[in-house]
Order: sequence, then C-alpha cells, then structure tokens
Amino acid sequence: MLQWPSLKVNPYGEPLLLPIYDVVDSVITQLEISKQVLLHAPTGAGKSTGLPLEILNKSRFNGRIIMLEPRRIAARSVAERLAEQLNEPVGRTVGYRMRLETKVSAHTRLEVVTEGILNRMLQQDPELSGVSLVILDEFHERSLQADLALALLLDVQEGLRDDLRILVMSATLDNQRLSSLLPEAPVVVSEGRSYPVIRSYHPLPAHLPFEQTVASSVLRLLQQEQGSLLLFLPGVKEIQRVQACLEDKIGSDTLLCPLYGALSLTEQRMAITPAPAGKRKVVLATNIAETSLTIEGIRLVVDSGLERTSRFEPRTGLTRLITQRVSQASMVQRAGRAGRLEAGVCWHLFSQEQAERAAEHSEPEILHADLSSLLLSLLQWGCRDSSQLRWLDNPPQAALTVARSLLVRLGALDDKQQLTARGWQMTESGCEPRLAAMLCLGKEQYDRQNSDRGMLATAAKLVAILEEPPRQRQPDLTHCLTANQPSWQQRSKQLFRELTGNTIASAADINVKYIAELLVQGFPDRIAKNRDNLGRFQLATGLGAVLEREEALSGETWLVAPLLQQGNKIPDARILLAYPLDIEQIIRQYPSLFTEQTAIEWDDNKGTLRAWKRLKCGRLTVRAQPLAKPSEAELQEALLNWVRQEGLAALNWSQEALQLRIRLQRAQEWLPETQWPTVDDDTLLTSLEQWLQPVLEGVRDLKGLRQVELSAALIGLLDWPQRQILDNELPANYTVPTGSRIGIEYFYDKPPVLSVKMQEMYGEQQNPAVAKGRVPVVVELLSPAQRPLQITQDLAAFWQGAYREVQKEMKGRYPKHLWPDDPANTAPTRRVKKYM
Repeated sequence: MLQWPSLKVNPYGEPLLLPIYDVVDSVITQLEISKQVLLHAPTGAGKSTGLPLEILNKSRFNGRIIMLEPRRIAARSVAERLAEQLNEPVGRTVGYRMRLETKVSAHTRLEVVTEGILNRMLQQDPELSGVSLVILDEFHERSLQADLALALLLDVQEGLRDDLRILVMSATLDNQRLSSLLPEAPVVVSEGRSYPVIRSYHPLPAHLPFEQTVASSVLRLLQQEQGSLLLFLPGVKEIQRVQACLEDKIGSDTLLCPLYGALSLTEQRMAITPAPAGKRKVVLATNIAETSLTIEGIRLVVDSGLERTSRFEPRTGLTRLITQRVSQASMVQRAGRAGRLEAGVCWHLFSQEQAERAAEHSEPEILHADLSSLLLSLLQWGCRDSSQLRWLDNPPQAALTVARSLLVRLGALDDKQQLTARGWQMTESGCEPRLAAMLCLGKEQYDRQNSDRGMLATAAKLVAILEEPPRQRQPDLTHCLTANQPSWQQRSKQLFRELTGNTIASAADINVKYIAELLVQGFPDRIAKNRDNLGRFQLATGLGAVLEREEALSGETWLVAPLLQQGNKIPDARILLAYPLDIEQIIRQYPSLFTEQTAIEWDDNKGTLRAWKRLKCGRLTVRAQPLAKPSEAELQEALLNWVRQEGLAALNWSQEALQLRIRLQRAQEWLPETQWPTVDDDTLLTSLEQWLQPVLEGVRDLKGLRQVELSAALIGLLDWPQRQILDNELPANYTVPTGSRIGIEYFYDKPPVLSVKMQEMYGEQQNPAVAKGRVPVVVELLSPAQRPLQITQDLAAFWQGAYREVQKEMKGRYPKHLWPDDPANTAPTRRVKKYM
C-alpha cells in the first residue's frame, strides 16, 4: 500500500494542496474508457509530481506506468520527488531510466524515462508488455523524440494494444491541434496553483554590452526584493559572461549557480537544491529551467526573452545555432517560476510591444531538425513511408531526403532503401546514426580479429566525446582522448560493455591509429582540405569551414571535422573538433569515397581546352593529372562534365532546338495521355549521357560542341510514335490557305502564335488549333511589310469588326495589295492585285 506524506506548507504556513488533486478522478475515469486523454495543467498544478502517484493508487491498471520527461535532469528530479513522497528510495516503487543511469527493480511500478529510452523500449518490445499507461509529460515542448514517441504509441494502439493508454499532458497544451489528431481523446483541464506574480517590462539599452545590462538588472532586483532569483539567458556563453559580471558585485550571502544541459547531473542538482540557511542564490539558466524542474526558493525571475535553438539546413547538411525571441507561451512559463511557492516578481528585459509581437507557441523541433535518427527509427519500426504514421506535424520531405542520403553513405541502407545488416546493428546502439556507424566499424573488427579491443574501445571513447563535447573547446580531438572526464569514461565503458556482452575496456585499449578511420566512417562528408594554411578549409560537400589561425591544426593539409557549427555572421562553418588525415591512407581504406573524373577546362594562358583526370572526394580534388591525348570516351565524359559544370546555357541553342524543348514541355501539359520525356534543365543535366552523348561522335573541343545541333539530340529522346504525335498535334509549321508553310512559335507561358500576312488568311473563319484541337493558335496578322497589324484569337470576329479600321488605313498605304470589303469570303492570295 502506498504511503502518503504529510502536506507541505508555503512560507506563510498555508498547506500546499496541489490543484491536480481536483481532477484526479476525472483523469482516471477518462483513462479507463478512452485510449488517449489530453491534460492541460499549468505550472504548479502538480501534474508531474502529484498525478502519477494518484493514478498508481486509485486506478485499476495492473501494469507499469511509463512517464516520459524531455530532459535527464527533469527525469531524475521528478523520480526523486515522487519516491520521496512515498518515503522510499528511488528504484523501488518509482524508478528512472536515462542514458548513463538506471534505477529500477522488480518492484518498480512507475518508471520515469527520457525520450530516447522510451523509443528504444518501443523498438525492442512494440507491445510494451506489462505496461498499462504511457504519460507524455511537458508535451508542449514538442521535441522530436516526443513527437516520434506519440506517433509510435498511436501505431501500437491501433495494431497491437488497444488496451494501452496514453496520457498527453502539458502546461501550455495546443488543444486544438492535438484534438484534431486525436478527435476521440477527452480533454481534462486543471487550474494551476500559482501565487500572484508582478510582471513588468524593462527593455535593455541597445548601446551597452548585453551581459553588463543584464547583470545590472539582476543586482537592482536583488536590492529591491527578498528571495532567490532565476535568470533566463539564451546560452552558455551568456551565462558565463553574466556570471563573471556578477561575481565581483554580489554579496557573500548570495550563491551563483549556472544551470544548462551540458553540465553534469551533479552540477545541475546543485542549482536546483535549496540554498543553505541564511543565503539565497541566483540561478543562471537556459530554457532548461522553464518546465519540469522545481528550483527551491525562487520568487524572483529575470527573463532576457531570448533562447538559443538549432536549425538543421538540408541544403548544407549542417545545424545552425540561432538566437531568437521566445514565444509568448514561454514567457508565461518563465514568469510562472516566480509564483510556485509564494507571490513573486518577474522582470522581462524587453518591451511589452516585443512581447505582443512574439509567436504564440514555439516551433516544433521536427520541422527544423536533422531527421537521420528519426528515419532510422522509422525503418527499424518497419515504416518506409512517414505518412503511414499519424503525426502532429509531418516530417519535412526535404530533411527526410537528406537523412536518407546520409544513411546510404553510412552503409545503413542499400539501393532498395532497406536496412542493411549494419543498419540493423546501428539501430540497436541507441546512438545518433553517424556515431552508431563508428561503433559498428569497431564491433566488426572486434568480431573479426578475435576480440581485438583497440578499435571498438577507441570508437566508444569518440562517441562519448561527441555526445557530450568539451566545454573548453580545443579543436584537436587528440586532447580529448587523453582527458579523464568522468562522464566520458562512464559512457564509453557502458557502450563497450553493451556491444561485447559485459566485457570491460580500459584506457590502455584506446589506440590513436584508429581515430581517422573511425571518424571518416561516421563523417565522410566532413573531410576537409586546406585552402590557404590560414585556417580556411573546404569540406567534401563544397562548403567552407574555418579554424582560428593560431590553432595547430590550421596548417594541416587534410582534416576530418566531426563537430561543426554553422555561423550566422560568416558563411563558413566553425570547426569545433577535428583530427588530421593521411589522405592516401583514407584512399586505401575507403576507396568508395573517391571517384575519378575526366574534365575539360579552358586554359586562359594557352587559349585552348585541356583535359584533366582528377581523383575527387566529393567536391574536393585529391590529385590531378593532365591528359595529353584523351580517348574518345574520356573526351566525351569530360565534355559532359563541363556541360554539367557550366550549365545548359553554355551550349548553342538554335531557335529550332529551343522551340522543340518548348513543344515537348507543352506536350506534357496539353497531351497528358501520351508519355513524354522531361526536358527541364535539371533533368537534362542529369541525363546528358542519354540525349547529348549520342551526338558527340567526332566532337573533340568546345568549338565542335557548340556546333552540335541540339534539336537532333533532343529528338533522339522520342520514339517513332511520339515523333508522329508531336509533328501532327504540335507541328512546327502550319500550312495556310495559300499553301505557304509558316512557322508556329511556341511559348512556355502563353498560347502558340502564327505570324502571317493578312492576305494569306482571307477566307478563314476561325483560328487554327493544335493538340487535337484543344489549344487555339493566336494569329498575328502582318502587313505586306511584315509588320504586325492585329493579334486575334477570333478571326471571324475580327473580319466583322476591327478589320474595317485596318482596311481604311492600309488601302492608302499599300494600294497594290488586296483589301476586300468582305475578307471572310475572299480567296486568300500571296500576290499583289496586278498579278491576280
């Protein structure tokens, strides 16, 4: 039987009755009759620390309850608080699971887990055997893993476990959108327990340094009010700078405590525990402190109104860190931290107008994240098309395409887009795909060479470092490998043990000779070549990357840079961690990363073309060799590469060839019942071998290439029936009543036009038409001097109307030509009146 603690009290001696208790019965009732339930419970309601125990105690669920928390510090903090209420140690009735630490037992009925752990549990046991309820806490944060977890859980409910229950709860729930996704899910609303918070706006002066003005605001509020203070800043750099500004000015009775994700769990706990008697504290935090965590003693909040978030750019394959204004929902959350236990004060360091202009909710992570891990999870789930699952926001196709390409390069996918043997091994590691590929390479050598620990131990240490990069950035990874950071040691041992079945590795097993090979395995697109020995490099993708000029690695010819940060002010990415490469060794180890290309280039000095054979790594040239007399095949390949580089505009497009392209593109639109080749620029550039190469026989230079008649090349894309249909239905010429064959001009964005002397169209009652009569041809009627007189889409109407004005003017100007009173019933002519 669960034991309930005595009620806590606030500083005024009032009992802290959690508002969530008012809706416990309603939540439990709805969970027993509905598959999904949505709970809206504002900050301080007790949804994380009160409701789960009530469900354990009062519901009829026989299985375990899994509660998802978005962050490790929150998961452990919530589990400890729940266990404390039962007067039990963590790991008995209430336990937790996270990446580096697990405390559960056979008696555990409520497990608090982090996001990656829940998705691994689902993959290993899709039925979630023995689990009755999954709670998704703080769902408003809309993390990528939470969205994935919900999609998988809904799939489990539909196909495997109609008795499984899902409770989605949040402080700022987007009920309308969630209700659209889960139309049968009832919504339960709990009133928050929040003491009054006086919110005011204090914009910072733009001409002073940010850290100084923020520190001044903190000091001013500390002088005016009692209690501990929580300061929200966008990132670690700002925390460190503001902390430095405060250290010399703050009293000895006040503790400065940073709080951000990169800190160890021990350091994070120091920030959230109560201040010692007679002291207060200032917690300098990122948005990690917005929800889930209760920081004891806080009644003052200073909100910079900024947050730092990552944006994955599919075009570059890199993640950019941006600083942006927080949403209105986040502002409310931040202010609410001041009113958890008593009345509080919140200063927003921006104007009220800026607050009102801010977005209502934060953008979901799934819309701007690297989706390679998500795609790997979907493939492991057996889902090859993301649309097969139900999402609150569908994963963007552009990011999925980039993710698929990366998984192919890492060896996780085959040509049929199915998981390879290595791909399945990567899914079992629980790591991000690039890191998982490194572990797989180490495991393969371990299995192949009689338990040789060197490569796998090195891979495990590298993964631990890259999962939790060093705070003091030294770009050379060699320094990290020799460091004895406890979390790296713990994580690398854990990875090694999981992959080898409880075998232990030591620091002595790590071998630097494997570093380059392992990093190239996980980051083949991050191979970089020195551009100027001044710290400027070019990546295999073609992007630029930079090191500080003083760094020793800036003089290396080749690097692999696993950790990059896309800059905001400069186009080049900043290299945060790297390792030098022996490129010749990499060529031997990974020949598939390199391609030989023959290229033709214009030599400005000699005024002629030269042929080169180059060994390329992506966009990087490893070595180049001039070709004195290239073969016909090499020359043709080089010419095609030159066209790809310069674009189709570099070719000599005759009017006939341009018109043929337009006719083919309009045929796709006007005659869709026939299959037509695609002839847009991108398609033609990727299919040069199909249409251009067949007409390159005997062409040995640019002059010859530019003499190629491209209409003949394009017509080769058509079979005989297609040619007949094109010539009959979209003809290049039209025979007018006099027998003259006049060219029809086609356009991409308007109807075709026939330009013909007016006299040759006498007697015609209607405009000609193409595409089986579906598209009328615009007729441009010309004077005897070939100048436009009238453009019409209705000849009959023109003869009866506007022709009279044309007749009056033209009779005097061209008296030798025929200008009849009844052109609709006059025979057409090419002659002047004298010869008629």
